[in-house]
Amino acid sequence: MSVLMVAGGLILLIAGGEGLVRGASRLAAALGISPLIIGLTVVAFGTSSPEFAVSLIASLSGQAGLTVGNVIGSNIFNVLFILGLSAMITPLTISQQLVRLDVPLMVLVSLLTLLLTLDGRFSQMEGIIFFAGLIGYLYLLFRISQRESAEVKEEYEHEFGSPPQSAPRRLGLNTLLAVAGLVMLGLGSRWLVQGSVEIARALGISELVIGLTIIAAGTSMPEVITSVIASLRGERDIAVGNVVGSNLFNLLGVLGLTALITPGGVAIPESARTFDLPVMTAVALACIPIFFSGTKILRREGALFFFYYIAYTAYLILDAVRHPILPLFSQIMLGFALPITALTLAIVMIRVIRQRRQLSSPLTPPGRMD
Repeated sequence: MSVLMVAGGLILLIAGGEGLVRGASRLAAALGISPLIIGLTVVAFGTSSPEFAVSLIASLSGQAGLTVGNVIGSNIFNVLFILGLSAMITPLTISQQLVRLDVPLMVLVSLLTLLLTLDGRFSQMEGIIFFAGLIGYLYLLFRISQRESAEVKEEYEHEFGSPPQSAPRRLGLNTLLAVAGLVMLGLGSRWLVQGSVEIARALGISELVIGLTIIAAGTSMPEVITSVIASLRGERDIAVGNVVGSNLFNLLGVLGLTALITPGGVAIPESARTFDLPVMTAVALACIPIFFSGTKILRREGALFFFYYIAYTAYLILDAVRHPILPLFSQIMLGFALPITALTLAIVMIRVIRQRRQLSSPLTPPGRMD
C-alpha cells in the first residue's frame, strides 16, 4: 500500500506541476506578460512546486528529514543527473548571464545555506532572509529581461508557446488547469510523504535518505522533462538555465518559505549537516570551472556529473543498509576519484584564467593560445 501511495503521489506531483505550469503560463501570456518573464518566473516556480508542496507538508507533519533531504537531494540531482544526462545527449550551451550572475549566485546561496545550518536549524528569520533574497532575484531577472535580445525572446516563446487568444472560454480552461494542478500537488505531496515515511520505517532507513533519493528524484521530474526536451529541441541554454534557476528557487523559495511558515523553523539532521549539505555545496562549486571553461558543457563533463550522481546514490544506499563493502567504496572515492576530479577541475580553471589573460593582453597574437 505504501509503495502505491508513493507511486500515486509522484504521478500526481508530476501531472500537477505540469498542469500548473501550462495553465499559469497561458494565463500570464493572455494578460500580456512576455514569454521571457513567464519562463523566468512562472515556469521556474512551477517546476519547483512539487519540492515546495512536499517540503511544506513534511515540515508541518514533523518529518524534518524529508524536508531537508528533498531540497538538498533535488539540488544535487538537478546538477549531477539532469545536467549530466542532458549534456550526454548533446553539448549544452552556457549563456553569459549564467556565468556572470546565476551560477555565482547559486554557489553563494549554497555556501550560505551550509553556514546557516551549522547550528542544526534553519530558523524563521533565516527563512525570511532567503525569501526576501528570492524577491530580489526575481526583480533583478525582470530588469535584465527588459534588455534581452529579440533572439532570446523568440527562443522562450518557442519553448513555452506563443500568447494564446484571451477568449473568456480559454481563460476559464487555463484557470481550471492551474487550479487542478494545485489540487493535484497538494494531494500528491500528502500521499508521497505518508507513503515514504511508512517505507522508511518498514526498511529501517532514515527519512533523510528517502528524501535525498526517492523524493528528490521524483519531485525533480518536471526539471528532467523540461531540460531533456529543451536539449533535444536544440534549446540548450534553456536546459542549463532551468537547472540553475530551479536550484536557486529550491534554496531561496522552497527552504526559505518552508522555514518561514513552519513554527520554530526547519530542523537540520546531523548527517545532512556533516555530509549531504557539504556535497550539495561541492557540487555547486564544481560548476564554476566547467561553466567558466567555455561556452558549452561537453559530453565528457556531463558523463562526469552523471557518474558522481550514481556514486553518491550508491553511497547513500550502502550506508543506509550498512553494507560491508561501504568502507572500500569510500576509500576508492575519497582516495582516487575525488582527488583526480579536483585536480582536473583545477587544471581547467587555471587554463581558463590563462586564456582570458592572454586574450586581454594586447601583446598576444590573435588566435594564439597555449
